[in-house]
Amino acid sequence: MIKVGDKIPLELGGFAEIKAVLGSGGQGTVYRVSYRDKEYALKMYFKNKLKRPDIFRDNLALLADGSTDSGCFVMPLMLTEETKDGFGFLMELIPPEYKPFSDILNARVRFSGLYPIVNAAIRIAMAFRELHNSGKSYQDLNDGGFFIRPSDGDVKICDCDNIAPYGEHLGIAGKPGYMAPEIVRGEKAPDKLTDRYSLAVLLFRLLLRGDPLEGSRVLKSVCLTEEAERRHYGFEPMFVYDPDNDSNRPVRGVHNNIIKFWRIMPEYIREAFTYSFTVGLDQPEKRLIEKQWLDLLIRLRGDICACTCGAQSFAEAYEKDDEGRFICPCSAHFTPPLQLTDGKKRVLLSDGTKLFSEDISVIAEVVRNKLNPSLWGIKNLSAESWECTLPNGQEKQIPTDGAAPIFVGTKLTIGGVAYEIKEFS
Repeated sequence: MIKVGDKIPLELGGFAEIKAVLGSGGQGTVYRVSYRDKEYALKMYFKNKLKRPDIFRDNLALLADGSTDSGCFVMPLMLTEETKDGFGFLMELIPPEYKPFSDILNARVRFSGLYPIVNAAIRIAMAFRELHNSGKSYQDLNDGGFFIRPSDGDVKICDCDNIAPYGEHLGIAGKPGYMAPEIVRGEKAPDKLTDRYSLAVLLFRLLLRGDPLEGSRVLKSVCLTEEAERRHYGFEPMFVYDPDNDSNRPVRGVHNNIIKFWRIMPEYIREAFTYSFTVGLDQPEKRLIEKQWLDLLIRLRGDICACTCGAQSFAEAYEKDDEGRFICPCSAHFTPPLQLTDGKKRVLLSDGTKLFSEDISVIAEVVRNKLNPSLWGIKNLSAESWECTLPNGQEKQIPTDGAAPIFVGTKLTIGGVAYEIKEFS
């Protein structure tokens, strides 16, 4: 029995001293420990709770080699020596500003706006693209493995001990509601394709705060027994917005989040989820890949715009008046913002709009001129100067902390990509 003050020997030398218990589960316990004057988390397993402890330990050793490091996954750093209490591994602690995804789903934690929500979705899709490209699958995606920083949407993914190379399965099937139907039915073990189903569920829950398969039909099961779960998630799954079957629609008063957020999502996002939970239910090889989700989510981030009242929404969510102006729920009517486009994707330039690098680093922001608030500009928050050509042909450099004026016809080169400011379309 491990207790506070015990010292656990590590394979690479030294000891991890137990400071406190952080949590416990069926396979083992996670502790806060001190190792060489720094605090870490230590996960210790009970060997009798693992189906194949030797294979499990060998896989942990492979994960600790650092070959899967997107900056999101909290991977094993080093293994402990085997003791009478079992074995385990050392990992970084989750910083306190990162909150459990389950707390976000339960509304105990709120994001600061739409950007962090979409950024979190982008980071998750990026992380799993890199993981799958490395020849591994996660095998157990669920809300318990994700921690998100509400201020900007950065993500930490833990419970990485079930990550394994393609073709290997460590005995974990997954969590009900996240598992692919074919796993629920017992037809196959987790792999990259089942990961992609779970990814679609995770993104749906993040963006719409609900279960894509839980509607009126599921509510008829007074008690969601194991048998009922197998039916609803495996043998008779039905998307709540299936276009050909309305028997499982969201119920007002119960699924208010789904009803509300489905209405404001752009059509291309609704189509992606509809495809994922109709065609993707039974045809694993046709599920959206991570690159497809990334393209859609980056497009979604570019469609964020704000009313003069400060409220954010997606462009398609606004109703329009007879003059084509957006109508905000606050009753204000405002002209659709100009757009910055490279010919393939766009970013709407409203108050507070942010531009991002390939990850979620902010490289630009729309600001007002301090001396003349009616003039708007794109402030350079990157470390490199931009090339700018004004509508009259004048060329200038926009240094770090400088701003390019927002006029139709202004051309900018940002990070080697050529953009132009155009009317909303």
